Amino acid sequence: MTLVAFNKPFGVLSQFTDGDGRATLADYVDLPGVYPAGRLDRDSEGLLLLTDDGRLQARIADPKHKMAKTYWVQVERIPDEAALERLRRGVTLRDGPTRPARVDRIDAPPDLWPRDPPVRARKTVPDCWLSLTIREGRNRQVRRMTAAVGHPTLRLVRARVGDWSVEGLGSGEWRRVTPSR
Repeated sequence: MTLVAFNKPFGVLSQFTDGDGRATLADYVDLPGVYPAGRLDRDSEGLLLLTDDGRLQARIADPKHKMAKTYWVQVERIPDEAALERLRRGVTLRDGPTRPARVDRIDAPPDLWPRDPPVRARKTVPDCWLSLTIREGRNRQVRRMTAAVGHPTLRLVRARVGDWSVEGLGSGEWRRVTPSR
């Protein structure tokens, strides 16, 4: 069984082929037979797990297993405690209420690689970082959650999935990791 932790750069699709010439996993991971366990949007960065084991892939990706996924989220403006509490209780999106999230304001993550292109800085609008952990995985869920509480996402980096972390991986780098339990 092979399991790979890949630090997906901004602008890369979470698939190995694309008919439109966009960057894909094949541009970074030269390992036959592995497939992504879950997805990470093209405009999101960070940890993407790849495996050749279908059962493990399902355990990681399927929301019924409720595997925790932690994101570092740079948002517009500084959320007050009420906005954070709404995220902690769960917010209602168009497709229904989310499960409660674990969320805290944090300093900018240490050792965070530069994004290409960089996030556009606005002198009149402050921003801050959140650590946000969810146990489901709807389409663009974290972005929709932060927008629902009035703090649009500027940059989204998946830092952790279950026991696996992006720590020690530069953007575009991958390493083999050990499956847990």
